[in-house]
Amino acid sequence: MSARVLLNTLYVQTQGGYLRLDHDTVLLDIERETVAQIPLHHLCGIAVFGNVLVSPYLLARCARDGRALTWFSTSGRFNGRLAAPTSGNVLLRKAQFECAADPARTERLAAEFVSGKLLATISVLGRGFRDYSDDDLDRARSQIRRLRSKLPAQEDIARIRGIEGRAARVYFAAFPKLLRANDFCFTGRTKRPPRDPVNAALSFTYALLGNDCAAALEGVGLDPQVGFLHAIRPGRPSLALDLMEEFRSAFADRLVLTLLNRQQLQGADFDHRPGGAVLLNDRGRKTLLTAYESRKQEEIGHRLFKEQIPVGLLLHVQARVLARCIRGEIDSYTPYRWR
Repeated sequence: MSARVLLNTLYVQTQGGYLRLDHDTVLLDIERETVAQIPLHHLCGIAVFGNVLVSPYLLARCARDGRALTWFSTSGRFNGRLAAPTSGNVLLRKAQFECAADPARTERLAAEFVSGKLLATISVLGRGFRDYSDDDLDRARSQIRRLRSKLPAQEDIARIRGIEGRAARVYFAAFPKLLRANDFCFTGRTKRPPRDPVNAALSFTYALLGNDCAAALEGVGLDPQVGFLHAIRPGRPSLALDLMEEFRSAFADRLVLTLLNRQQLQGADFDHRPGGAVLLNDRGRKTLLTAYESRKQEEIGHRLFKEQIPVGLLLHVQARVLARCIRGEIDSYTPYRWR
């Protein structure tokens, strides 16, 4: 059974579940048996994933109380949200826009996103060094540590982005040392289009992760297009890209490396197109999607909770932490720290 209360929000992932209200208590029924009971006053929101039913009475009560109820697909794509006219989401978006217009707050959040990304890359390189004892990985890890130490002194968004760019170059220069599959080589990051199978797998996984980040932000009422580290452009989910940074290497890159190094993805899973583009074919996409969804179901620790939570909910937890920071309820945003 997967139903968790995290930061006063009930997350229900059990397929076939039925949420109903009994006086002031939310009940979760599975196959007509009540498996969870949560006092309604403990909840500021409810999020359901996939085939989870909600009783009309609970829907009406949530709307009347101004308690957000959010629907996601089984894979985590945002579908919609029920909120009363007096919900705080408009105030949250107003606070988000004001924060984005404040250079000092923008720079502080941007530095926190970059710090989270650099910590994640240090974690990935450190694990690689423990597994393979390659000095290049250790040197890259040390370089990124030094770059991260410069972040608190930066008060200019261009300099913060410059540190992120230099760290990314160091990381991807060492990336081939993490790739142990002889069938694949990696000479650098290429995006539009990807020029080799490794880049094709990375780009596809980043796209999945970006969609999940946007869904998590939508779920808490933030506008995924108004970011801080990434410049705001029409049609660009800048805030989703910001949130994605702390998950990019430790979640997406590790997943791709695992599939390639274990030969679960092979050369036959990629199509080479005229002009040099390389893309996953149907079989490759199925393999990667299956592994991606499986990874999201694995459980992991979080500093805010005594119990472990599914990896897929980390995005939602961090989106809620970010919303609290933007509203001024907490002083700073703390990225998830991978081990």
